[in-house]
Amino acid sequence: MESKVCNPAIRPAQRLESVNEYYFSRKGKEVAAMNAQGFDVISLAIGSPDMPPSEQTIETLCTEARKANAHGYQPTIGIPELRQAMAGFYKRWYNVELNPQTEIQPLIGSKEGILHVTLAFVNPGEQVLVPNPGYPTYTSLSKLLGAEVVPYDLTAKNDWQPDFEALERTDLSRVKLMWTNYPSMPMGAKAQRQTYERLVSFARKHNIIVVNDNPYSFILNRDEHLSILQIPGAKECCIEFNSMSKSHNMPGWRVGLLATNSQFVQWILKVKSNIDSGTFRPMQLAAAQAYDNSDAWHQEANIETYARRRAIAEEIMRTMGCSYDAGQAGMFLWGRIPEDLKDAETLTERVLHEARVFITPGFIFGTNGRRYVRISLCATEEKFREALKRIRTIFQ
Repeated sequence: MESKVCNPAIRPAQRLESVNEYYFSRKGKEVAAMNAQGFDVISLAIGSPDMPPSEQTIETLCTEARKANAHGYQPTIGIPELRQAMAGFYKRWYNVELNPQTEIQPLIGSKEGILHVTLAFVNPGEQVLVPNPGYPTYTSLSKLLGAEVVPYDLTAKNDWQPDFEALERTDLSRVKLMWTNYPSMPMGAKAQRQTYERLVSFARKHNIIVVNDNPYSFILNRDEHLSILQIPGAKECCIEFNSMSKSHNMPGWRVGLLATNSQFVQWILKVKSNIDSGTFRPMQLAAAQAYDNSDAWHQEANIETYARRRAIAEEIMRTMGCSYDAGQAGMFLWGRIPEDLKDAETLTERVLHEARVFITPGFIFGTNGRRYVRISLCATEEKFREALKRIRTIFQ
């Protein structure tokens, strides 16, 4: 029998007191228990693409993995083929020139990048600007590493863009990093060139490194693909993350990148090389192949499929009495709950336990999300239609 009792004299590190278990980890256990009891919960909560990568990507992985010499350790900097493909991807879609040898670092996903960048630039006790609402990992990893989190407000009134006048009134003397994310998660606010220009100016003025997390620019985004690195001078003070998880349907592959100036890359590599080794070589070659996906593949996978699902998600929002901005991009739909409800969790718990549909309360993304809910588009149209049917039965 498993024992949960340990030596009472043994205590975890104090840093664990600064964070809680990740919401989806904790809530996932509850949903799993409901499913074990036969409730068949439909999850519209987590942004894990349910479609496969391109056929060429999968075939490359299989072909390369069969080679006898493919299974050794790989360089932390990534193989040349992958770095070249990453540079080509930025030139093709963003018209940004990157030196594949010095200005790109492959990552095992953006979460890893958040860890390495924070370790490379932020001393314990120094400050990090984090968006509210925003990706919870910006906050949790900063706290685990001893940084002081300074939230900055994003609001619907300001189209979920930074309020630079408010930022200028903030004491920035101890701020080292500022996290940004456009198209934004969870709000779906699109990137704006004017915002990127102001971010670069802000970073240069205050000697702050802006880290822009950019994994959603291909999801329901029919506009120009924007990168903060398009702005003159951005490489001097900005880092951009880009992940294959959403744009190429490869969340479990754990392949991403960061792009910036060569000095920043070297400092980050000093951290990364002491923590891990390079990704499996066949996976790197397959990722390089995926970066060459056709325009038609992106149109079908990232626009047309998600658009059909999004239409049903909007109907779910309306059924629940929530309002939303129809211009959102990305793989989520962000909606404001009715004014007569106490908070978002009141709604999400009712939907979970009465309709057996799991959607996300916005409070997990920050205090500015407490009156919002988020629906993930990562489920089949069949499941979306069933979820809508179930939810309609409790909101008649």
